[in-house]
Amino acid sequence: MDTTYTITDLALSLDTVWMLLAAMLVFFMQPGFALVEAGFTRTKNTANILMKNLLDFMLGSLLFWAIGFGVMFGAGSFAGMPHFFNISFYDTQLPVEGFLVFQTVFCATAATIVSGAMAERTKFSMYLAYTVLISVLIYPVSGHWTWGGGWLMNGEEGSFMMNTFGTTFHDFAGSTVVHSVGGWVALVGAAIIGPRIGKYDKDRKSRAIPGHNLTIACLGVFILWFGWFGFNPGSQLAASGEGNRMAISHVFLTTNLAACAGGFLSLIVAWMKYKKPSLSLTLNGVLAGLVGITAGCDLVSPAGAVLIGAICGTVMVYAVDFIDHVLKIDDPVGASSVHGVCGFLGTVLTGLFATEQGLFYSGSANFLLAQLFGAAIVGCWAAFMGFVVFKGLDIVHGLRVTPRVEEEGLDIYEHGETAYNS
Repeated sequence: MDTTYTITDLALSLDTVWMLLAAMLVFFMQPGFALVEAGFTRTKNTANILMKNLLDFMLGSLLFWAIGFGVMFGAGSFAGMPHFFNISFYDTQLPVEGFLVFQTVFCATAATIVSGAMAERTKFSMYLAYTVLISVLIYPVSGHWTWGGGWLMNGEEGSFMMNTFGTTFHDFAGSTVVHSVGGWVALVGAAIIGPRIGKYDKDRKSRAIPGHNLTIACLGVFILWFGWFGFNPGSQLAASGEGNRMAISHVFLTTNLAACAGGFLSLIVAWMKYKKPSLSLTLNGVLAGLVGITAGCDLVSPAGAVLIGAICGTVMVYAVDFIDHVLKIDDPVGASSVHGVCGFLGTVLTGLFATEQGLFYSGSANFLLAQLFGAAIVGCWAAFMGFVVFKGLDIVHGLRVTPRVEEEGLDIYEHGETAYNS
């Protein structure tokens, strides 16, 4: 018996099962996002929100398979060459079909982040239109620069990053690639579409519009937290061998610690700032910690993960306040603060806390500068393309529903049904 072949085959089989299990966990984040968004918004728009979260995964899966996967992983400088409906071009030891599924759930996450920031006033047809553009253009292009072997992660001698910083950009599971892309697109979209009716009074003072069900929002956060154990550890893409076992276990730990620290610090900061321990801000604090640690969960120590989570949880509270009260941008679920701001921040903090290249350990700022540059350039790409897409759609067809539809609810007018029937 050829025992070498048998052991190798077993290892690849184990790695494949691990990758697909992680993909299932990340897919389970979709209902988490749906519940968080629905819980943080009003009853009259619940069916619309659930439908959008359902559609962005269905439509995004088809589009990423047909076009986006080639743009992200195909050969090319600025973007990969599309291989329409054909994924066989990608060379990997693991089954390419499984790798496509794993990458698809990440693409769907980037798309669904935008939904929450523009909730309760966006036409359903326009939501479908910008989901198409995120899935086939915005996310795959910046994904090509990073995970697709592009210039930001090209470590070859003579490459731009190596010549400039002596190191490459690092985003293990997507603080920038997934979360900040979705967050910056969300922020621009919310700014262009404008605030909900009644959000600001005649003096432009912000008014709270409470969500209808913090119970399902809390459940949604727990589901997202659970799914994140596929999002981050799954990005190792392998479970066989001592190195992979240790890496997965380490990432599990750093991910969980950051989530706990983010939630706890946001609770404390909100308690001090608003004199009450806010459940909604604590829930977003957990997500802020998870988003922040996603870039460097493989490189930082457990203590570093706690610090990253704590910093992101703290900053998130002030970011929500700044975006709402200073910028006057209405983001019903805080998506731009949680995903945009904390995605960027967590990526940069990796440049400080990474145990080998980080500034606090190596004394060199090269890795920190590479992280700052990579996060900034991807953020600029997402914000610019978000502006082009949303401004174009607004001019061509109009992003926003009429005042009557908005005041009476999108459920009846857009879908002819409601989530709750008395």
